[in-house]
Amino acid sequence: MTMAGYWVVRGGDIKDEAALAEYGRRWAGIAPRFGAEVVAGKAAVDTREGPAFHRQLIVRFPSYAQAVACYDDPEYREAMVFAQQAYDRELSILEG
Repeated sequence: MTMAGYWVVRGGDIKDEAALAEYGRRWAGIAPRFGAEVVAGKAAVDTREGPAFHRQLIVRFPSYAQAVACYDDPEYREAMVFAQQAYDRELSILEG
């Protein structure tokens, strides 16, 4: 049985709204190719331990391999530049 893959994204305040919009536009075209779905992050965040990040998302993929492949995809790498301009962030890829 193939286990799902997840991106866990934690980010700070938005610094560049235009860059965030461009990232979102590009992500909308990339996500379906990899079966990506945002499963958490559109509501409140309550950090109980560690540094607080105002923006947190969990993105589910059909497999860990798909999660890695999406991150390594050349088109995503181009889009990622806009995400990094938009806000400071951390991203981990988990199997689960």
